[in-house]
Amino acid sequence: MLDQKDNCHGIGSGNSEDHDTLTQVSTLSALLNGVYDGEVTLRELLSHGDFGIGTFDHLDGEMIILDGQVYQVKHDGTVIQPDLSLTTPFAVVTSFDIDEHHQLVSGTTFDRFERDEDTLLPTRNIFHAIRITGTFAKMVCRSIPRQSKPYPPLADVAKQESVFPFVDVEGTVVGFRCPQYVAGINLPGYHLHFISADKTAGGHVLDFTVGKAEVAVDYMPEFSMMLPQTDAFYASEMQHDKDADLGAIERDIPHDALVVMHRYL
Repeated sequence: MLDQKDNCHGIGSGNSEDHDTLTQVSTLSALLNGVYDGEVTLRELLSHGDFGIGTFDHLDGEMIILDGQVYQVKHDGTVIQPDLSLTTPFAVVTSFDIDEHHQLVSGTTFDRFERDEDTLLPTRNIFHAIRITGTFAKMVCRSIPRQSKPYPPLADVAKQESVFPFVDVEGTVVGFRCPQYVAGINLPGYHLHFISADKTAGGHVLDFTVGKAEVAVDYMPEFSMMLPQTDAFYASEMQHDKDADLGAIERDIPHDALVVMHRYL
């Protein structure tokens, strides 16, 4: 997988210019249980970082934050820059600061990337921000539609997703690797979103194959949470056994998913 590696900083190096904190809005278990009302504005979210992923009030599409700009991938595949007064029910953000980077071998798939990257990390027990920039021979993304009350659980919403397959597309993958012990709070392992270089396409990443790309990693030993102060969150039954559904929700494509063909094909 590797043909170059440059370790720029050590974990906990004490560099005052580093912003090694992952800030999260709500919990993934709450989202799984249908807590979709946003409370934190995008403007406030950006005060905690310039790089991140998440969703929007009423679960209205996929969020990508790159270089301090917020992008919203709607259910029909269109990409907009939303008003910063909009709110989010779940998001993860940091100030991206490269601690390590290397080239990816052409043909690297999402599954191979996960396996190989795990062997390169100095530890799997802290958070890592992941940025992959370059071209992709294949990129498969999805987005989900805005929901109305009474909100269905996330497992049911995922069956309504639209899937966007791209070929030979240039862009940036934005996401995080979370440790196993945060199950229920966030998704253990890799959670990635994509935005094309021209900012017209993207979504939650289901699969990819690298053409020519570089991955940059930010080590984050600090974690902060903003929990909703709503009746829905306070009453939510966040049972750990429901989190077993998350793997399928994050990566599987339902048989009846709407496949939206894009001009990159």
